Amino acid sequence: MEATVVTTAEIMSQNQPLSPPLSAEVPAADGLDDLPVTIIERRPGWHLLDVGELFRYRELLYFLTWRDVKVRYKQTVLGASWAVLQPLATMIVFSLFFTRMGEVKTPVPYPLFVFAGLIPWFFFSNAITAASQSVVGNQNLVTKIFFPRLIIPMGAVGAGLVDFVVAFVMLVGLMLYFMATGEWGFVPGLGIMLLPLLTVGLVIAALGIGILLSALTVAYRDFRYVVPFMVQLWMFATPTIYLHADDIGQRWRPLLPLNPAYGLIANFRVAVLGGEFDWYALTVSSVVTLVLFVTGCLYFRRVERGFADII
Repeated sequence: MEATVVTTAEIMSQNQPLSPPLSAEVPAADGLDDLPVTIIERRPGWHLLDVGELFRYRELLYFLTWRDVKVRYKQTVLGASWAVLQPLATMIVFSLFFTRMGEVKTPVPYPLFVFAGLIPWFFFSNAITAASQSVVGNQNLVTKIFFPRLIIPMGAVGAGLVDFVVAFVMLVGLMLYFMATGEWGFVPGLGIMLLPLLTVGLVIAALGIGILLSALTVAYRDFRYVVPFMVQLWMFATPTIYLHADDIGQRWRPLLPLNPAYGLIANFRVAVLGGEFDWYALTVSSVVTLVLFVTGCLYFRRVERGFADII
């Protein structure tokens, strides 16, 4: 969007009067021709991001994010504990089935291995689900005032970061427990310095997919039912969450990084727990993440002008 300032006289010279004059001559008010009028219009063509515009509305982004956090935990018994219970319960189920019913070999205790993969996954999946419903869920806001519409899915993803931080604290506690019991030893390496970059990669991947799905949900409401089902299948299509790369087999390993969650989560676990990075998977997943982000932003900016009309 861009704003153009014109005078009232220029507008009146280009348009016919809205109603016939009541008299032959109507005297103009003093200074009326000099009053500025701001017209908000969309720039033609495809556009990625207007960083300056997003920065000017940074306070709105903060308040939307904080609102989503408060609404999520309003009138709940356990509060922020839900951010831990979801990956913790899934970890227990995976540990019971994969360790007792099958032979799974991991370089660290299996519960710790799974929990370190579930934390980034649940952030990724919950952020996509929330962002995909965000524009439709804020239809009263979209139809009444002007602001960069991209802020809405960005706020939904930002709210998921709060859950991510809470669950990561639980992961640190789990690491200390296994170290105290002597089941696992850990020496921090230089790889932990990549942890912030991998987290940013997960945020960008969730933003790209969430922004694209939010725009599609406005036009096609059945995406509200497709997204949860798609995310559920997506978890099992990301075997790095619950299996080691050596257990997947060599046949599919070159193709699996096309799933952005695969390379990012696998290397996130390595950064936290130690081990060797899979640079091929990280590179491919990062490239796919950037492509999805650019595609999502371009499509969203292309169709956002009609949101207020069809929402």
